[in-house]
Amino acid sequence: MELPEDRMGDLVVASARNVVLGRTPAYHDLTALAGALRSHGGRYEEMVPLLFSEPLNAAYATRAAGDVRNFDIFEFTCNGTH
Repeated sequence: MELPEDRMGDLVVASARNVVLGRTPAYHDLTALAGALRSHGGRYEEMVPLLFSEPLNAAYATRAAGDVRNFDIFEFTCNGTH
């Protein structure tokens, strides 16, 4: 999960892309919310589409085809174009 060791617990629980972990909406008083009940961020929320106004160089184009995460945008912007 790329967290510092002092931030990792003894147990890590991760879900599949289309699974939310937690209690049911019936457990919560949703009348206090302006919208729907939101889950805590998961691994799949880190993967986002990156859009650039010019082509990426070969190395970054290859990386972009893989597991790009939201915090990669700065590095791609600074180093990834021709």
